[in-house]
Amino acid sequence: MHIHNLTKNNSILNSFMAEIRDTNIQQDRMRFRRNIERIGEVLGYEMSKTLEFKSKLIQTPLGEKVSHIYQNDIVLCSILRAGVPLHNGLLNYFDDAENAFISAYRHHKHNPETFEIVVEYLACPDLNGKTLILADPMLATGQSMVATFEALKPFGTPKDIHLISVIGAQAGVDFVNSHFDSDSHLWIAAVDEQLNDKGYIIPGLGDAGDLAFGKKLQQ
Repeated sequence: MHIHNLTKNNSILNSFMAEIRDTNIQQDRMRFRRNIERIGEVLGYEMSKTLEFKSKLIQTPLGEKVSHIYQNDIVLCSILRAGVPLHNGLLNYFDDAENAFISAYRHHKHNPETFEIVVEYLACPDLNGKTLILADPMLATGQSMVATFEALKPFGTPKDIHLISVIGAQAGVDFVNSHFDSDSHLWIAAVDEQLNDKGYIIPGLGDAGDLAFGKKLQQ
């Protein structure tokens, strides 16, 4: 897998990342969602550089100009509910993309330290020969990404696969790296070193879904 960690180079992305981690600023849900959306835009822009482009002659009011336009048929799939702001950011740039949505959550069978990923809802177009983008803001253990991809397999075989995340743990990055083909890509804005005993990223930012949309009753 090709791993693209954008924090290796300083950019405006640093400011958005600092704000979503800040315990005071992140209490503003609207700003938190908007920052995740903006991070999605930055990740999408960087990802776009790897797409296939074709020359197209554009007629302007004063003449003609050749532009290079991407040709990929994109399917954007986000994991509900935390993935919605990230999905919106990517959709701002790939506005003609098809869309897929999946619910994948942690189900704790016996204790808070162990869980399995449960998929209950899935809506997806045909994936054959298309560019699949899997978007999930938090890449903690990596199990949700893998479970999502497994659930999508009956819908066809994509031509190429891009994973998009805001913050990951090194363990999660290693896990998806071992489960996806070597020619797939991971685009991520930060990689933290640790997971705690409940599988949350340290220092991370907390629960992205709760920060974006409010606390949930079920665990």
